[in-house]
Amino acid sequence: MLKRADPSLEPDDEQSIGEVVSDLVDQGKAYAKAEVELAKAQALAKVEQFKVPAILLFGALLFAQAAVTVLAVAVALGLAPLIGSFGGGLVAVALAGGVAGLLAWLAVKRLQGAT
Repeated sequence: MLKRADPSLEPDDEQSIGEVVSDLVDQGKAYAKAEVELAKAQALAKVEQFKVPAILLFGALLFAQAAVTVLAVAVALGLAPLIGSFGGGLVAVALAGGVAGLLAWLAVKRLQGAT
């Protein structure tokens, strides 16, 4: 059984339950806001860390795209004397499309395996 507290030991400036709950809600809001700010600061730090490598990788991707284009043109020009310029172009497009399709198929298979 609970015993009543001695009224002489209680402080005179005791807060009401409503005030205590209000303070608790305010403190909870402040804590949540601080956590969000911390998460934002951590995310911005990660973005800053990866910004330059991402730009460099994008540049590398552009040069890789140029290399693939030059390779396709070289295949088309190399086959032009044998099957004509249009035929060489079609073969180059078929090769590039086949490689793209194979890579897409492999990506889809890996994604299906991951789930």
